[in-house]
Amino acid sequence: MFYFYILKSILSHKYYIGSTEDLKNRLLLHNKGVVKSTKFNMPWRLVYSESFSNLKEARKRELQVKKWKNRLAVERLLKTF
Repeated sequence: MFYFYILKSILSHKYYIGSTEDLKNRLLLHNKGVVKSTKFNMPWRLVYSESFSNLKEARKRELQVKKWKNRLAVERLLKTF
């Protein structure tokens, strides 16, 4: 199973959008500071996820949401979760 996910920084309230095969481990890596793009806004919490049968579809969804470039659009999606 593959996942598209959205994290929210507890301190800065910024969002991070990504995709992975192992969601639990990936969240741990974000919160350990291993992921360069998220290490300065730790800690992170998972606020949304969708599952897919393959990585290609998860990445497709990730890119779709990233193209929105609008915090309000992301927050509307989160309200459905």
